Order: sequence, then C-alpha cells, then structure tokens
Amino acid sequence: QVQLDESGGGLVQAGGSLRLSCAASGLPFNKYFMGWFRQAPGKDREFVAASSWSGVITIYTDSVKGRFTISRGNADNTVYLQMNSLKPEDTAVYYCGTGHSISKATMTFQRVYDYWGQGTQVTVSS
Repeated sequence: QVQLDESGGGLVQAGGSLRLSCAASGLPFNKYFMGWFRQAPGKDREFVAASSWSGVITIYTDSVKGRFTISRGNADNTVYLQMNSLKPEDTAVYYCGTGHSISKATMTFQRVYDYWGQGTQVTVSS
C-alpha cells in the first residue's frame, strides 16, 4: 500500500522560509517521479514542482522559480520542497504525489498522479 506523509507546514511571515517533507512508503521510491501541488481556498489544485526519479530532471511553475527547490533523498524515501522568500499568495495546502506512469513530458499534469498525501497547510502572513 502506497502511503505519502507530508510535514513541515506552518505559519510564516512574508519573506520567510519553510521546508516541506514527504515520506513515501509502499513503492520503490527511487524509480518514481515525485511532485508537489498546492490548493488555495476556493481554487483548483495546481502544480508547483516535480522531480524525476533520479532528481536530475526538475521542473517548477513560473511563480515559484528561483524561490522553491525540490530535492529528494532516495536513501530515506523522502522528497523535500524548500520554500524561500515566501509570499502571501503561496498560502495553500501543499500535497505531494506520485504515480506509476509519470514521465518528463507529463510530470506537471495532475491526472497522471495516482497517489496523494493528506496535505500540509502553509500560511504566509503579510
């Protein structure tokens, strides 16, 4: 059974930093693409960042480029999202996800993610 457990969310002032973690179990982690998405109140879930199984290929949505970094520790089956220079518009529930058929071409598309964590709340105050 695949399980994804996010942690690291919280309340931070604008300009601050947080690091989210997502611990995965029940799958060969080092063979799977991993992604982070977020959902703000009243909005659809949107793509934030994703990483190939090796970590060599990473991709970010434009609004977080230069501020967020996705990384993975394949030894401990964990993917991280380092978030710097946070803005109030980054406020959302952040979810990590993975799937069986994610590729470089599809890693930004929510529909290819089969498994999701429960989410962790990030709140950025102005």
